[in-house]
Amino acid sequence: MKPALELTNVPPWTVTATVPDADASGRSWTIVATGPAEDVIARWTGQLAGAVQVHRVDTDQQARMVIDRAVATAVVGWRLMIAGPARVGLRLRAHALALGIAEDEITIASTEVAERDVFCAHCRTVTTAAVEIEGLVSCVGCGRKLVVHYHVSRRAGAHLGYQVDAEHRVVAS
Repeated sequence: MKPALELTNVPPWTVTATVPDADASGRSWTIVATGPAEDVIARWTGQLAGAVQVHRVDTDQQARMVIDRAVATAVVGWRLMIAGPARVGLRLRAHALALGIAEDEITIASTEVAERDVFCAHCRTVTTAAVEIEGLVSCVGCGRKLVVHYHVSRRAGAHLGYQVDAEHRVVAS
């Protein structure tokens, strides 16, 4: 039985590609974009008046460095805006939250939602796969068949996966 998405902690933008309006309540903005996000960048920059820094990056490491530098000089009114695949948005949001950026200071546009990062509750490995919530994926760490649960780890920036038949599995001692 599927729970109502709003009763879970799964952000709707990880299920359906979503481009929200820019957060115009700020005074300065850092936009970090990965993948094909030109339309999102154009929309957001057109909606904002003020100091907007746009960074197109290819890797999570580059994005984290941009965020780290921006946070180091941020003042009241600064906003972080992330555009790209939802799984990248989850990871970058986790990094930003770990730095102390408040959830309401972050806006995320998801340009692709087919692939998910799935955190294995058994071996703590993250597997990336094209899988739906409630779908099955084999963990690249321990090989268990995981069901993708309606839960996202804010710390890991990934969906939770647990062994599909865990309640029936008997472990030999």
